[in-house]
Amino acid sequence: MDRNLALELVRVTEAAALYASRHMGRGNEEVANQSAIDAMAKVFSSVSVKGKIVISPIKDQRLCRGTEVGTGSGVSVDIVLDPLEGKTTCANGGQNAISAIAIGEPGSFLEVPPIYMEKIAVGPEAKGAIDITQPPHINIKRIARAMGKYIEDVTVCVLDRERHKSLIAAIRETGARIKLIKDGDISGAVAAAMKDRPIDVLMGVGGAMHGILAAAAIKCLGGDMQARFVYVNDAEKELVRQLGESDINKIYYLNDLVKGSNIMFSATGVTDGELLHGVRYFPGGAYTTSIVMRSKTHTIRYISAEHHFDYKPMY
Repeated sequence: MDRNLALELVRVTEAAALYASRHMGRGNEEVANQSAIDAMAKVFSSVSVKGKIVISPIKDQRLCRGTEVGTGSGVSVDIVLDPLEGKTTCANGGQNAISAIAIGEPGSFLEVPPIYMEKIAVGPEAKGAIDITQPPHINIKRIARAMGKYIEDVTVCVLDRERHKSLIAAIRETGARIKLIKDGDISGAVAAAMKDRPIDVLMGVGGAMHGILAAAAIKCLGGDMQARFVYVNDAEKELVRQLGESDINKIYYLNDLVKGSNIMFSATGVTDGELLHGVRYFPGGAYTTSIVMRSKTHTIRYISAEHHFDYKPMY
C-alpha cells in the first residue's frame, strides 16, 4: 500500500469528526452518529482504493459490512471502521469520542460478530508479559516488572461499567492505579501502547469490533494484545461458529486479530480524551487533531489541521 494512502485516511476521519462534533452535548446520539456516517461516506467516494468493509458497527448501506468503497481504482484493501466511536459520549459532551479506521491487505483482519470481547493491551515495554488467562494481580505484577515500575505506579485503564465491578476490585487489591473511562476503549487501548500517555495497560470487556481497530493501532505501535470472546447467550456462540471458528473459547493473540505487516490506522478526536484532543472551533473554521500510523515502518504521525469552512463546502 502506498504510504500516501495514510494521509487519505486522515481526510476520512477528519470529516467524520467535524460533522459529529457539531452535535457534542446536544443529547441526540443517533444524529451525531449519522452525521459522522454521512461525512465519512462522502469523503470515501474520492479515495483511490478498491476498498471492502469487513467490519463495521453500522447498518447504513454506504458503510455497512460487505460494502465496497473508494473510487474502484488503486490497491485492494480490507477496511475496519467506526465513524463515531463513543456516540453516547459525544451526545452527552463527554470524553474519548473519536472517528477511527484501519486498512490492510485483503485478509488482514479477524472478522468478528457484533458481540463483546475481553481484552488486555500494553505497549512495547510490556510485550510478551501479558496472559489473559491469568488474574489481574499476575498480569499487573508482570507488567510492572517488564516496565521497571512499582506496582503502585502502574495505571490500568478500565471502562466504567457494572460488569467490571469485580475486575476493578481485584485491581485495587494489587495497589495499582485505575483510570476509569466512560467510553472509548479504542482510545484506552491505543493510549496504553504509547510511551507518552499516562496509561500502562487496558483491561476489561468491550466491543469485539473495537478490539480489532485497537489491535491494528497496537500492531503499528509495536505493542501487545490478547483477547477472547465473551458471550451473553448461545446465539452469540453460534455467530462465532458461523464465521468458521470451532473453538469458541479461543485466545486470540495480536497476530490473530490483525495479520500481516502492512496495516494503516487513522483516528481523529471528536471530543477530548486519553488519545486525542477533540474538535475546536474558531470563527469560520475548526482545528482537528489526528493520529495516523503504519505498521510497515512503525511511523506515527500527529496531524493538527486547520479547516476553513468557506473553502470546504461539504462542512
